Amino acid sequence: MPVRAVRLGHVDLGISRRADGSVLLRTQALGPYPDRLTDRLEYWAARAPQRILFAQRDASGGWRSVTYSRALEQARAIGAYLLKKKLSAERPLVVLSGNDIEHALLHLGAMYVGVPYAPVSPAYSLLSTDFAKLRFILDLLTPGLVFANGAQYRPALAAAAKSEVLENFDEALRVPAGANVDEAHARVGPDTIAKFLFTSGSTGQPKAVINTQRMWCSNQAIMASQFAFFQDEPPVLVDWAPWHHTAAGNHDFGLVIYNGGSYYIDEGKPMPGAIETTVRNLREIAPTWYFNVPKGFEALLPYLRSDEQLRKNFFSRLKILWFAGAAMAQQVFDEIKRLAYETCGEEILFLTGLGSTETAPYAMGRMWETRDVTNMGLPAPGMEWKLVPFAGKLEARLKGPNITPGYWRQPELTKAAFDEEGYYRLGDAFVFADPDDPAKGLLFRGRIAEDFKLATGTWVHVGPLRARFIEHFAPLARDVVFAGEGRSELGALIFPAGNACREDFLSRLKSLESSGSSNRVMRAIVLDEPPSLDAGEMTDKGSINQRAVLARRKSLVEELYRDPPSERVLWI
Repeated sequence: MPVRAVRLGHVDLGISRRADGSVLLRTQALGPYPDRLTDRLEYWAARAPQRILFAQRDASGGWRSVTYSRALEQARAIGAYLLKKKLSAERPLVVLSGNDIEHALLHLGAMYVGVPYAPVSPAYSLLSTDFAKLRFILDLLTPGLVFANGAQYRPALAAAAKSEVLENFDEALRVPAGANVDEAHARVGPDTIAKFLFTSGSTGQPKAVINTQRMWCSNQAIMASQFAFFQDEPPVLVDWAPWHHTAAGNHDFGLVIYNGGSYYIDEGKPMPGAIETTVRNLREIAPTWYFNVPKGFEALLPYLRSDEQLRKNFFSRLKILWFAGAAMAQQVFDEIKRLAYETCGEEILFLTGLGSTETAPYAMGRMWETRDVTNMGLPAPGMEWKLVPFAGKLEARLKGPNITPGYWRQPELTKAAFDEEGYYRLGDAFVFADPDDPAKGLLFRGRIAEDFKLATGTWVHVGPLRARFIEHFAPLARDVVFAGEGRSELGALIFPAGNACREDFLSRLKSLESSGSSNRVMRAIVLDEPPSLDAGEMTDKGSINQRAVLARRKSLVEELYRDPPSERVLWI
């Protein structure tokens, strides 16, 4: 089967083993990279001044855009405005609204003069009922200025903001950029804080992850070395993923600026009533790199099946498909690849990687095709991984120039995030795809914090089990949480996807009966109440916080294991 030509890098892997069973993986040294990401903005503004940097739909349905030269000019003006407001690391810029050109320019302007910026999930302003997470974030950061693009943010601002609020973006363009902007820009260096990115709070309150210029620039250099085709053709992205997450805010936002690409802001989302916007954009703009979370590919798949115009445009110049952020269903992976081949007569590489907010985010990647969607590849160039044995798996701990120095104003969390040798505790578990040949990659085996033991001493590995469970129960289950720590049987609390009847769930449950004890769910309750964002059961990404659900619904867990079972309990 012919494969579409694409120039990729490689990883030179060095391996050593310790007496305690730990495995050290080292990769080749990373080449030079700039001290500031804005150096690349200036480079491309000089080399390709009229190239589109950012574009998004306007009210008429057409595209409005900003070029590299215009973006640099406006970033300098915004920088002058922020300096006039005396913003600093102690008084940073906070943005509450989502992806748009104004948000992008504020980000660039802040970074140009060394003012840290913090994008906050719009869900904390628009979906929350108590604004508790937003209040916590603003109290932690003590911003000097808060920007929100839209009247819908006013209730949240009134409830939580104590600082000056900017609602009229044009006001930030009215201060001329003088020598003070150049002087501030010259002071920006590798250790300057570029931004604070908040983790989604899957283990408690959100944490403000410090992202320095060194982290971001080294991470972009890593990616440029791995995706060498960016040097041959500037990337074109059509991207909906939010900038308050590292995947889009660092990875995608950064790779466009670093490599002189164009970023088409997609205002769609992978959900009914919103995916149609994404489909419209992809019919019109052909990306060369396409990133999505697994649910995004699932939402797009029916349209790719039925819409020939969409397929032809989408795959026409696509070099790489990339998924990250969650486990990908094997059948979705396979069908996307099949449609690509049927449409263009070539196989398009469907690759992936893994990282975290603390790694800026790229920490590993798979640069080759595989049938196993759990293969995350190898550590990135310039990094060192320590794999520590844990419950039959290997816990990953990392070092590299892309690792955060810690959490802002949370020293106790910073201390806990690193081990005694200074390795960052990623919290993810892996096994080697081939123990005799580590170069074949590492298979993702879930989050360490989610795993637990049954009373029998058997480990329950929640990540892989959740993926199999949801696939087995499709399309009945939206998500699931597993209970049973210290008990003899595994149980489940199921968040339903629709209105399936009890018998449908019970039939699927019985068909799991032949599984081993760590996979065999003996009891389940189908929940009536969806996961709560305010209670921390669900992150702003839609991910389920296993431990928060179990804690908040402790009475349901007790009911799950009560004998005889109540009418609500499905049991076998």
